[in-house]
Amino acid sequence: MKYFGIITVLYLSLLPLQGSEKSSTVNPSSSPKPRTVNELYPGLTTGAMSCAAASTLPEGVVLRAGDLVIENSELIEEIGKAPEQIRPKLKKNTFFVLEQVATLKLLLTEARTEAAKSDKDISEKNEQAIIQDYLRALVKTAKVSEAEILDFYNGNTEMFGGASLVQIKPQIEQFLLQQKQQELINEHIRIIGRRMQIEISASWLKVQAALARDNPVDKARASGRASLVDFGSTGCVPCDMMAPILETLREKYKGNVNVLFIHVGEEPILASRYGVQSIPVQIFFDKTGKEVFRHVGFFAQEQIEGKLSGMRVK
Repeated sequence: MKYFGIITVLYLSLLPLQGSEKSSTVNPSSSPKPRTVNELYPGLTTGAMSCAAASTLPEGVVLRAGDLVIENSELIEEIGKAPEQIRPKLKKNTFFVLEQVATLKLLLTEARTEAAKSDKDISEKNEQAIIQDYLRALVKTAKVSEAEILDFYNGNTEMFGGASLVQIKPQIEQFLLQQKQQELINEHIRIIGRRMQIEISASWLKVQAALARDNPVDKARASGRASLVDFGSTGCVPCDMMAPILETLREKYKGNVNVLFIHVGEEPILASRYGVQSIPVQIFFDKTGKEVFRHVGFFAQEQIEGKLSGMRVK
């Protein structure tokens, strides 16, 4: 059972907020309401940018939200800071880079606002520490029940190598707690995106959406067939246990279900795009490409086939 940190920032640094550029006044009655990222490109993101409006922005500007302005040159600079081996993937997923940069800046603004409300002195803290403190406060209510621990243990006994519940309980509790914390953060980020007026350059978005969706998962989702995508790695015991099951399913459902394995070490950005914090994780998509179910940990073949049957896949 492997898991990643509470918030994934792929080689992106925290940057100071920039000033805004005033927008021209537009009569809303004379212009149609801009379509959102999710309406134009379903499944591209489930984060704060999903509700952003595709708009016409000044040349070079890719995002505007209140006083926050992000230019394309800033994204290029961020990609240049990444290790050389991952830069090609980041260039192909510049929308993801934008979302990470924008999300961090929006969180920083919220964190500073909350600190000011409570008269908390944050003058000696750097931006990363300010955000971390804000997120810790946000997830402090997350709790894991005994029933949840037991359910997870019973559903994943194969991956524990014969260890008893007493032996493995602390690890399970920590794992489930981190999942709940991440869910709280993800939902908070989505709320930020829904309540703020965020604009993204429509022309820039069109190009970047096409690049971002040029990958095995998005192609499978657009195939008109149901899909099962397993995110994992090699050397991870439950991941390795999934390998023969995936191969059997691939043959059994050939022509009816896309069965994919995505190595998170080789596709870290794709894994992050799909919200993978732990491995293995199996995500089920229906024929329209909509996610209908996901499971974390080892998933037995008969259970997988039960889910596929429930999706009316034969």
